[in-house]
Amino acid sequence: MPGEVLSQNEIDALLSAISTGEMDAEELKKEEKEKKVKVYDFKRALRFSKDQIRSLTRIHDNFARLLTTHFSAQLRTYIHISVSSVDQVPYEEFIRSIPNMTILNLFDVHPMEGRIMMEVNPTIAYTMMDRVMGGIGISHNKVDSLTEIETKIISNLFENALGNYKEAWQSIADIEPEMTEFEVNPQFVQMVSPNETVVVISLNTQIGEISGVINLCIPHIVLEPLIPKLSVHYWMQSERNEPKPEETKSLEKRIMTAQIPVVAELGTSELTIEEFLSLEVGDCITLDKSVTDPLTVLVGDKPKFLGQAGRVNRKQAVQILDHDIRGEQDGE
Repeated sequence: MPGEVLSQNEIDALLSAISTGEMDAEELKKEEKEKKVKVYDFKRALRFSKDQIRSLTRIHDNFARLLTTHFSAQLRTYIHISVSSVDQVPYEEFIRSIPNMTILNLFDVHPMEGRIMMEVNPTIAYTMMDRVMGGIGISHNKVDSLTEIETKIISNLFENALGNYKEAWQSIADIEPEMTEFEVNPQFVQMVSPNETVVVISLNTQIGEISGVINLCIPHIVLEPLIPKLSVHYWMQSERNEPKPEETKSLEKRIMTAQIPVVAELGTSELTIEEFLSLEVGDCITLDKSVTDPLTVLVGDKPKFLGQAGRVNRKQAVQILDHDIRGEQDGE
């Protein structure tokens, strides 16, 4: 069979069947010649490769970790968020799969076109709101009768979390998420045409004893400019970015104005602890250099030059005589 690799046991069984007459070799040849038709549903067009789906999963795994940390700090309770699935489906199918009344946060992702929808199960949304208002995290599903205050609290919760979405995408693109709309009825939201392919990322969310799902619906139009960057080749490549001329000039300017200590070392000496403790005013310490020997000039803590002590305009000074060979040997 074309495209299939048979094991040794299968080959032996096939040869045995042909030799005993259970199978006809001519019939096998006819089956091979017949065209094999594969069913393709144009309503479920797969516009993303498995490689790209894996990249999206990796990005949203990071987003789930960031959300876990963010909401744990905001709600001060145990929270765990993880990616459960990443699928590409028609937009209409996604809308039918979510509750008739739910929490819908729509946000732009500048500079890309289109909007992303974050659908939050009401059970999760109300648990979060209860925690923010000082409760123990009890869920009351009354999404069809949200007050203005409740709407503001819930929308603010997820608007403040959009910074984490920007951070999750940072390795691929620099985006600026901005909340644009809050809705509770999916029928009032029409982001794309019903048959348009969207990527749905489902996040399992556990808040204390309450669990639910947060869905992210990303239309193909949003991801289209980023498709080349979602391949393994992009993740694995190690391109070296050349510094910009203005960055180089700025760095040179900073280096030229940087201050470093310059020390002229007259010499060194070693003392025992007993000798050091017995030092008194007027005692002399013998150095390891003669008055005629050149001084070591240290730049930072590295020997750089050889110098000679003197005076310039009644001020102590050091005249540079030569480079210190020790500094050159160290490659400094």
